[in-house]
Order: sequence, then C-alpha cells, then structure tokens
Amino acid sequence: MDSKEKLIYFVTRNSHKFDEVLNLFSKERLNYNLYQSDIETIEIQAETIKEVALFKLNSVKQKIFNSFFIEDAGFFVDHPLKGFPGFYSSYVLKTIGNEGILKLIQDFDDSKAHFSAVIALYFKPLNKVFLFEGNVYGKVSNEIRGIKGFGFDPIFIPNSNPNNTFAELSTQEKNKISHRGQALEKLIDFLKKN
Repeated sequence: MDSKEKLIYFVTRNSHKFDEVLNLFSKERLNYNLYQSDIETIEIQAETIKEVALFKLNSVKQKIFNSFFIEDAGFFVDHPLKGFPGFYSSYVLKTIGNEGILKLIQDFDDSKAHFSAVIALYFKPLNKVFLFEGNVYGKVSNEIRGIKGFGFDPIFIPNSNPNNTFAELSTQEKNKISHRGQALEKLIDFLKKN
C-alpha cells in the first residue's frame, strides 16, 4: 500500500454509529481517512439484513465517487417475541421504543435476544461490493439501564458481559463484543490488505 492516505466514507445519518466506527478506525493503522456522508439512502423492508444493506448501498452508488460503506443492523428478541422487532427495529424504536418492547415480555430470565449487523462496502479500486457480518447474543433486561448507548442498547444484556446492558458499557467495551464491532473488525482486516 502506498504511503498516501485514501478516503473512505461511512454513509449514515446516525452520529452515534459514526462515532462508534470512528473510535475503532482511529485505533487501527489504516491508510484511510474516514468521513461521514449523510446522503440519504433508500431503505426497504426485506427478509434479511443483507438484502436491506445491499439495497441501501446500491441506492447511493452513483452519487459517491470514492470507496464507501453502509451498515444495517437489527435487534431480534428470539424468545418470546419470535425475532421481533428484527427488520423493523428502526420503526419499532420510533413508535413504541424500549418501553414498548419491555411491555411485551413477561419472563425476562428466559428471554433470548441478539443483534445482527451487516456492513456493505463498495470498494472502488476493484469496483466490487463486499459484505461483513457480526452477531452478538444475550437477553433482554427487565428495565432500561444505562445512558451511553443508543437504540435498543439500554435493554440488551450480552452473554459475554452478563452484568451490564450495552448502554452501560463504554464505546471501547461495546466495540470489543458488539455486532457492529465484529463486522467492523472484518472490514478493517480487509482494508489493511487493500
């Protein structure tokens, strides 16, 4: 890789997501400068997060002239809600929020949940799209706890840190175990080689 730094854009309007990604990028030795693009993507409802991520990427591909990536994620309450809100996470968060999810669950000890993330990268030098995935498993907290996260973070307790919700962890702690952190590590490994 040449010594000249390259540009790469993270297309998101969510400043919290961008800060998490920037935090991870800044710790790595990459010849890439990361910038946020708040260009609007088109989001569809689909059967998988991969489909949503690819559609969002393709909706802006002709408008960005550098390598760029988008990320799509979902919160799935596997038990007892059979995967809800899943692909509808953003809408559910806006309408009923964390409080609404908690009202739907009675047995929190028996709950199972996970976050999934997919990063879709358009890599301009190869004119190709690459996908990077991450998943983290845990359960639903019986109350909203913490102020550091966003979205459903205050009600998700990861198996790998069973005493805290995501919203009680620092960005660094969350990035080590989160769905987004896993997908980003794969993206960063790819960028180190290219």
